[in-house]
Formats: sequence, structure tokens, C-alpha cells
Amino acid sequence: MDIPRPDVSARRLKRRLFALGGALVLAGAVVLAALRMGPSVPTIDRRSLQIDAVVQGELVRQVRGTGTLVSRIQQRVVALASGRVERDPEPLKPGNEVESSTVLFKLDNPDAREALAAGRADYRAAVADLASLRAKLEQELGEERARVAEARGAAELATLEHDVDRQLLEQGAGAGLEEARSRVAAEQRALRQRSEEERLGMLQESVAAQLRAQQARVDGFKKALERREEIVNDLEVRAGMLGIVQRINIEPGQSITAGTEVALVAKPKALRAEVRVPEIDAHDLGVGQPVLVDAHNWTVAGRVERVDPGVRDGTVEVDVELTGPLPEGARPDLGVEALIELDRLKNVKHVARPVNARADSTTTLFRVKNGVAERVQVKLGKASVDRVVVLSGLSAGDQVIASDMSDYAGRDRLEVK
Repeated sequence: MDIPRPDVSARRLKRRLFALGGALVLAGAVVLAALRMGPSVPTIDRRSLQIDAVVQGELVRQVRGTGTLVSRIQQRVVALASGRVERDPEPLKPGNEVESSTVLFKLDNPDAREALAAGRADYRAAVADLASLRAKLEQELGEERARVAEARGAAELATLEHDVDRQLLEQGAGAGLEEARSRVAAEQRALRQRSEEERLGMLQESVAAQLRAQQARVDGFKKALERREEIVNDLEVRAGMLGIVQRINIEPGQSITAGTEVALVAKPKALRAEVRVPEIDAHDLGVGQPVLVDAHNWTVAGRVERVDPGVRDGTVEVDVELTGPLPEGARPDLGVEALIELDRLKNVKHVARPVNARADSTTTLFRVKNGVAERVQVKLGKASVDRVVVLSGLSAGDQVIASDMSDYAGRDRLEVK
């Protein structure tokens, strides 16, 4: 038979209450400590970061562009006639040296050759017609000149006879009737002479007009023939200048029309650089700025020669004159990078340009001190390729994270180890 023991039950209840109270106190202490400590601080490996110190001094502002070398003297070879590209057993290729008269391609155009043959026939026929007409008209002129000469002789003879009759009449040895007859005859002969001379003049004008008309017809056929000869000659596409073939745009058997660009020929050593600079960095570009052109295995000095006033595809095109000696490996279409010096800023604070940092803007950066990175607001000024001016928010000697920190957009503190 069990005997109830109230004192034991009471002790057990007290122990349970003490244990529960201790657990509650411990939980409260933990929560209070967590609240005091705030949210957990992420840890980031220093080796994965680009950390740079703010320095005070001169900043050489530069912008970077990429592009290619191009020839300053080049000829875009354009087909002047239409036709089909003939196959050449020894075709020219990019890199071949050519002269102005070098034939790059031959085009086949049967219609052009037939038109040339017809033009030659038309021209020869017109020349023959001109010769025939000239002979006919010269004959007519000759006949008319003979009639003029005959009339002139008859007029002179009649005038002489009248002079004799007039003298005899004055001396009383002649008859008045004879003198009158000879005078009328002389007048008639003189009138006929003038008539024939006028007819000769009109005939000469008519002959000249007919010959001019026929000559114009001949000239028209000649010009048409010369044009057709040019078209056939243009079936041989020539380089047009002394240089090196840079590219060829057509293939054997291809049909092309007049005006098609078929090749590019350039002077190999007369080079310049054409580079494109991002629009965001192109504000301070100007003619005459020094440039360093880098082809990865050699560099050459240059200067800005032209800045395109427009923007295409988010970039600005810049022409760079190469002022230094060119190495043997320099050739058109070679890819290059260019560092363009904009200006030099004296005694400014500057730091490595953070990822996505824009010039003349206000942003937040992580400043590193005693193993902790804290976000601070920084006002930035002018920027270079890899550095940017600090206007406010940082002091010389401050260390700043320049890496991409977009993964920590919601964090204001980081632990750096």
C-alpha cells in the first residue's frame, strides 16, 4: 500500500520550476545579446578584392580606345562595267603587290562586245558617207567655179570689145550702133558673172553646212564608239594605284554590276590608327592630344588627328596620326589599342577607379580600416582609364575597395580577412 508523500512532490515541482526559469533567463540573455550585436557581418577574403589607397599628387588622365591600323592612302577599286567575273588560273590575293595598271579581274560581257562591234561598223559607215558627200560636193563646187571663170572671161572680153568700139567711135572711125551693141553685151556678161559668183557663194555655204552636219554625225558615232570601247576596256578591272591588295570582295563566276566595290588597295607604310572610344569617356577628346598605340608586341607614339563629332553604337571614332617609327609588323587592319592622354591634373586626390564608377558623380564605396570595410559616401571628379579624382568623402591614405561589390548592395559593413 502506497503512502502519499506531499513533501517529495513539492520538491519535484520546485526543481522543474527552477529549471524552466533558468532556461527562460538563458534564452532571454541570448536574445538580448543578439539584439545588441545586430545582424551578422559577412566576411570576405582580402585576396579576392582590389584594394587601393587614396593618394595626393599628379594624375595623368587617359582614355582607352580600340581599333585597327588603316592606310592613309588607299584606293577602293570599283567595277566600272557590268559582267561575270572570269576565272583566273593565277588569281591575285590579299597581300600581293600591284601597280596602277595591274589587272585584278577580268569580266565577261558578250553584250558589251557586240555593242562595240556594231559601234565600229556605224562609225566606219558614217566616215565613208562623209567622204562620199565631200567628193560629191567638191565636184559641184568645181563645176560652179568653172562657170564663174567662164563668165568672168566672157565679161572681160565683152568689156574689152566695148572699149575698142567706144574709142573708134570717139575717133570718128566707128559706128554708134556697134558701140551700143558692145556696151549692152558687156553689161550682160558682167551681170552673168555676178550671178555665177553669187551662186558659187551660196553653194559654198550649202556645202559647208552639209559637211558640218555629216561631220557631226561622224563625231556622234565616234563618241559612241569610244564609250563602248571604254566599257569593254573596263571589263579589265585594274588596281589604279601602286600598293598592296588589302581585300578582295568578289569570287570567280559572280555577276556584278557597275559600281560594285571589288577590292581595296593601299599603301603599306602610310598608316594611321582608327580607334573607337566609349561615349562616356569621350567628352574631353581634342585634336593634338598625345596617344600611345599598342599592338600587343610593339608600341608607337601618335597624336589625335580628328575626332568624329557624331556617336555611333555608343562610341566616338578618333583618327590617330602615327608620329613614331613604324616596326616591320605594322600593316593595315592590324588590331590595336590606344591610350589617349587628355590632360594632367596637379595635386589632386585620386584612387583606383572602382567598377561602374562614373566621373563627376556621387557614389558609395567601402573604406577598409582595421579589417572592417564600411560604406561611405564619396563625391568623384574627373576620371582616367583606371583612376578617378576624389573630391570629398575620403582622405589621402584611406584604403578603398575598387572591386565590383554589387553582391553586397544591402550591406554597410564587411569583415575583411
